[in-house]
Amino acid sequence: MDDKTPLRPLCYIVSPVGCLGYGFDEDLTTYHLARVVSSGVPTAIILDSGSTDSGPNKLALGSMTCPQSAYYKDLSKMVKLVHTFQVPLLFSSAGGDGADEHVQLMGQIIEEIASKENQHYRFKTISTFSSIDKGLIKSRWRAGRVSGCGPCVPQLTEDNIESSVRVVAQAGYEPFLDAMEAYPDFDIIIGGRAYDPAPYVAYCVFRLKQEIPGLHDAALEQRLGSFMHMGKIMECGGQCSTPKSHGAIATVFSDGLFHVEPMAPESKCTPLSVAAHTMYENTRPDLLRGPGGVLDLNSCRYEQLADGRTVKVSGSRYRTSTQEGMPYRLKLEAACVKGYRSMFLGSVRDHILINQIDNLLPRVKTYVQHQHADLGGKWDLGFHVYGKGQKGPNGPGELFMVVEALAETQQLATSLASKARVGMIHGPYPGQKATSGNFAFGIGGLMEIETGECAQFSMYHLIDLEPGEERLSLARTNGLFRATCRIIGSGPAIQVNHDFLLGISEMRKQLPLPTSNSPNITQQPSRIYPPRTISDVASVLRSKNAGPYEITIDIIFQSAFDYRWVKESNVLSRKTIAHVLGIQEKDIVWMGFFEPALAFKVTIPRFRGGVMASSGSFMENDVHGSQQHTAVGTIGLPTPRARSVVRRKLYKILPSVASFWGLGILYKRKASNLQG
Repeated sequence: MDDKTPLRPLCYIVSPVGCLGYGFDEDLTTYHLARVVSSGVPTAIILDSGSTDSGPNKLALGSMTCPQSAYYKDLSKMVKLVHTFQVPLLFSSAGGDGADEHVQLMGQIIEEIASKENQHYRFKTISTFSSIDKGLIKSRWRAGRVSGCGPCVPQLTEDNIESSVRVVAQAGYEPFLDAMEAYPDFDIIIGGRAYDPAPYVAYCVFRLKQEIPGLHDAALEQRLGSFMHMGKIMECGGQCSTPKSHGAIATVFSDGLFHVEPMAPESKCTPLSVAAHTMYENTRPDLLRGPGGVLDLNSCRYEQLADGRTVKVSGSRYRTSTQEGMPYRLKLEAACVKGYRSMFLGSVRDHILINQIDNLLPRVKTYVQHQHADLGGKWDLGFHVYGKGQKGPNGPGELFMVVEALAETQQLATSLASKARVGMIHGPYPGQKATSGNFAFGIGGLMEIETGECAQFSMYHLIDLEPGEERLSLARTNGLFRATCRIIGSGPAIQVNHDFLLGISEMRKQLPLPTSNSPNITQQPSRIYPPRTISDVASVLRSKNAGPYEITIDIIFQSAFDYRWVKESNVLSRKTIAHVLGIQEKDIVWMGFFEPALAFKVTIPRFRGGVMASSGSFMENDVHGSQQHTAVGTIGLPTPRARSVVRRKLYKILPSVASFWGLGILYKRKASNLQG
């Protein structure tokens, strides 16, 4: 640490995994908790549990990101750590969507664990709730105080509000902080839907206000940027490290500086890996908007510490909505049921048909329409075709097809799918020789597969709040954010004193550093020389959802040389990007270079069938948006100038030349000494 860094941290935050229910390394987490708790510095286990990444089903149908058994398994380990180390556990967006019913379910799971697994468990448990009344939304919408979250989100309608099954709001850090201050001896907080960094920020503010009583708002706002940035990095666990670790640890200081390190012993955080994660699944890398303000990272600094695996972050700034002259805004999330879906699967191998498949599919849809002429336009049929352009030993290869039907009832959807399957099997085409059938089907012994209700996002909008509505008021039951507190388990309270910390210190001495259970993949991308495409100079090339309506693509270059070369060449122009992605230039939401990560980012609308759409509904084929980057990787690089080629070759041979030259000088000196 340098002289400006306080010696004693404000707190440690341990995030064993990026999402509750995914599983985590209990031995590794135990080791690190023993290490930090024995220091006497306040420590918390914090993790996020929510996302819209997997689509609208949770909000519309009441499903969860993981099965209930997975939450039981993870929480069983978590509460054991809470009991052993007497550290609080905070997790937000319970069940994935943060709906009230899932907050309650997580409480029931912890109750079951306490009653079955350890009679000594005793947890003061706070549950916060984020469901929003649709009547309030209607009144704000009519007053013009509800707007789309980004340019790709359609305008809200009254039908959207009415059809929404559940509406939740992404809470900021304030409700979590209010709950902690109301019950400062809490053990567990089960959070409703929240902005991902919210519980991280709240815990830091809670510890800061205890360390500095009477802290002024201005002084707090100076630190909010760092706390918010730390939470943004930590909410994905160890994804900010290389190779990726399951978990990560943040060391937070009272002046706002923070350090981040991976839990896995074979992983390390670097300035590039941490800066690169800052831009992950965000519309843009420099300004990150959230409840009540914007995180500004334009002046951020990332410094490698002496251990080679920890990064110090400073310079993060937060501007509140008040400072920008705007009301505090919350993001609303909701989904509706669009209908019922049935599908069938199969393949085409006949090269005669493969070459004209685009002509057959419209005729299949026309056949289905004729067979259901009384339905009008109250149904839909779509075809996923995989394998176009691939070559096999006897011609164009094989097409795999997934065909979806959507209707008002499951019976009708299945009827539509059945008629489409018949059309696929027996539809005639020019040059046909395979008269016994066009389509290989019956995978798994099934003809049509009924998938049930089909959900669709109906709300992803910002709502203006009145002053104070962002806070948690335990005295009223009808506020935007509500909470309950209860004791789970009948065990005795444990005193955290000198003897307790001494016991943890002794435990630490007896715990060897465990090896990580994660696969150790350390191989770096091989260097292709001369590089011909963007992919050849990228160490990371990825795409991801930036909310349900946008896809963002990141290119992280292998070196500063490659970053500057590509940037100066202008090969990543708006025209080129739009061309390879098959969109218009005006559709690009944001694009630009981001030097802290040696990266380039472009964000575009999510399209389906040529129309802007939200993720996870009818005809979805990439709900995470993680396979939409390949076209950008094929963009060609300019032919390097001769001097650039020479420079690169010199970079490769200079160390050998220098070494050889040094040996030659040394030999001459020795020969001269011998002659003397």
